[in-house]
Amino acid sequence: MGFVVTNMPMEPDWIIRFYNQRGTAEQYIKEGKQAINWTRLSCKGMAQNEVRLQLHALAYNIGAFLQGTDLPDEIADWSLTSLQTRLIKIGARVVRHARAITFQLAEVAVSGDLFNRILAAIHRLRAPPVP
Repeated sequence: MGFVVTNMPMEPDWIIRFYNQRGTAEQYIKEGKQAINWTRLSCKGMAQNEVRLQLHALAYNIGAFLQGTDLPDEIADWSLTSLQTRLIKIGARVVRHARAITFQLAEVAVSGDLFNRILAAIHRLRAPPVP
């Protein structure tokens, strides 16, 4: 239970919904600042900082999109920071053979089986081919 003190001339249910949505938006902003570092605009020119901010926003949207997919239960409640550090920012070794290129990932954060299930969830998001 909580209390909201305001001078807004609205219905109480509307005010509670408004403040709940505001709190949710602030959590998204906090997550973007921590996981993506989108407030780190250290370029000298305004145009470079604009591009950097747009890339940060794109990275955040890709992470939020990935969170919205039907991910396996083990990672369904991972934060954007967890998705980033355990799935995206991981080391890989690229091995080139005559017929294939193989990415060898360390199984420290995500097992091979779990990684394959994540890829399958992403693959299911593709639109069917147009006849």
